[in-house]
Amino acid sequence: MRYQGKVTDWNDDRGFGFVTPNGGGPRVFIHIKSFSNRKRRPVGNELVTYELRSDTRGRPQGVNIAFVRDRSLPPPRTTAPGPGVVALSFAFVFLVFVAGVVVAGKLPFPVLFAYLTGSCVTYLAYTFDKAAALQGKWRTSERALHFLSLVGGWPGAMLAQTTLRHKTQKQSFRLEYWVTVVLNCAALGWLLSPTGMRIVKSVVGAT
Repeated sequence: MRYQGKVTDWNDDRGFGFVTPNGGGPRVFIHIKSFSNRKRRPVGNELVTYELRSDTRGRPQGVNIAFVRDRSLPPPRTTAPGPGVVALSFAFVFLVFVAGVVVAGKLPFPVLFAYLTGSCVTYLAYTFDKAAALQGKWRTSERALHFLSLVGGWPGAMLAQTTLRHKTQKQSFRLEYWVTVVLNCAALGWLLSPTGMRIVKSVVGAT
C-alpha cells in the first residue's frame, strides 16, 4: 500500500528527513537511498508517495519513495551558478600575489605551498562530497569544508563551487564560506605587517 505526504525537516548534508503524512499521523523517517529517482534530491515541502516499513526498533520508515508527478515535471534546479569569473579571477590574482611576495622574500615558500596544497585538498573534498551526495552516502561536514577554506584552501573551494556546481544553493553556507575567505586574507595581511614579518622571520630563523 502506498501513502502520500510532504517532505519536512530535510537534512541534505546527511541525506535524510521526514515525511508528514496527508491527513495527519506520526512523521515517517526517509533516507535518500530510499528514493526511486536518485537524480532528483528533495529540498523540502515536496509531495511524495511511499511505502511503509518498520526499522529494527519498530519505527515507521518510508521506502520506494517517488515524487508526485515526477514523470511530468522536470527535476527542480538544485544547484545555483558558481561564484563566477570575477570571483575566480580574484582567487587567481590572490595566488599570483602570494607567489610574488614569496619570490620577493617577504614570506617563506611554505606559505605558498600551503595555499596550493590546501586548495588541491579542498577541491578533492568538494569532489568527494558531491559524489557522496549523488550516491546517498555519508557527507563531508560543512564545518570541515569551511575549516579547509579557512586554513588556505578557499581558492580550491571557489574553483570547485564553479566547476562542480556544488555547495552553491545554500545561502548560509555561501555566507560562511566568504567569511573564511575574509579571515584568511586578513591573516595573510597581518603576516605581511611589520609585526607579522618579524614573527615569521624569527620562526624561520629558529628552524
